[in-house]
Amino acid sequence: MKYSDRVEKMKYSAVRKLVPLATEAEKKGVKVYRLNIGQPNIKTPKSFFEGLNNINDEVIRYADSRGVSELLDRVVEVYARDGHILNREDVIVTQGGSEALTFVVSAICNEGDEILIPEPFYSNYKSFIDFAGGVIKPIPTNIVNDFALPSKSEIVKLISPKTKAILYSNPCNPTGKVYTKEEVEMLIEIAVENDLFIIADEPYREFIYDDNLKFYSVLDFEAKENIVVIDSVSKHYSACGARVGFLISKNKTFMNYVMKFCQARLAAPTVEQYAVASLMKEPKEYFKEIKDIYNRRRDIIVNSLNKIEGVTCSAPNGAIYAFAKLPVDSTEEFCKWLLTDFRYENSTVMMAPGEGFYETEGLGKQEVRLSFCVGEEDIEKAMKVLEEALKVYNKR
Repeated sequence: MKYSDRVEKMKYSAVRKLVPLATEAEKKGVKVYRLNIGQPNIKTPKSFFEGLNNINDEVIRYADSRGVSELLDRVVEVYARDGHILNREDVIVTQGGSEALTFVVSAICNEGDEILIPEPFYSNYKSFIDFAGGVIKPIPTNIVNDFALPSKSEIVKLISPKTKAILYSNPCNPTGKVYTKEEVEMLIEIAVENDLFIIADEPYREFIYDDNLKFYSVLDFEAKENIVVIDSVSKHYSACGARVGFLISKNKTFMNYVMKFCQARLAAPTVEQYAVASLMKEPKEYFKEIKDIYNRRRDIIVNSLNKIEGVTCSAPNGAIYAFAKLPVDSTEEFCKWLLTDFRYENSTVMMAPGEGFYETEGLGKQEVRLSFCVGEEDIEKAMKVLEEALKVYNKR
């Protein structure tokens, strides 16, 4: 039996590939603090379940390929609340942000076409671009200067005749970096001047922890033919399992082409769309309480990490992750060892190795991503496990 080059070339998820080791440890009664994945433990708002219970249809039919009209209207309302005027035809409902991103790169990439992405980046970007036959061209950033973008001239040097787009997440997964107005403006300028798409993945935009720091969406700027926004209810509303996301663009030609993919997969799940339409009625104030919870967790994890000898962690300004440098040669091996060999008070910790968030060979070997999607007490205990583990690991 032979398999495609595509599937053989594709890597396993940096976030999920160690799950079998964690599961095996848990079967033996070990407490595993799962900081590897951005799965919020905050209760999904009751409005989601009310939406489920209020479905009156006697037959669960296919939704329109663009999305359920009630949900499309709700998205338009939510964005209007933030000062962004959209029409229904500017929005497509997708099966999570992942499908939206897959559709976008598939619509713009031929085999060998390039997409510029600041690295480190969300590891599944690599998977979506591999599906489309594209190539990632990394824009280098560094933990030393809190992952700030390089100059415009340095980024422009990376553009070739095969470059099709710039893709970035804001706030950034995995680093928590929130891009400044000048940085967002610069990326849009580069896109417009070089006839590129600018794809902004913005599903963490409500989680900015510095009150003096303003979030700038690409929708705040004029470049409607170039701009594509990816959004999702997964993190904001703690509704990862609903698998509902949104693709937003005012480029009519682009959206018409994407509709071909939407029609080919028929529709996003009808039931979940009705539930999410109810969910998105939550007032803006809802996010303040959730943000305060994450902010406390962030402070605990960052302060704890920076107290451990040899560990470096810049405080994330947004999102729900901390990205840290550890005093080990390979966080891949260290993370595996934590799950297979190390126990502290019959517990261990699971993290996502940093290499999976880079395209450049050799980078990220000493880095890890840690999610603060678990409670404060569990974070404190997990950091104690990590501290003790590093003492043992480096003396082996």
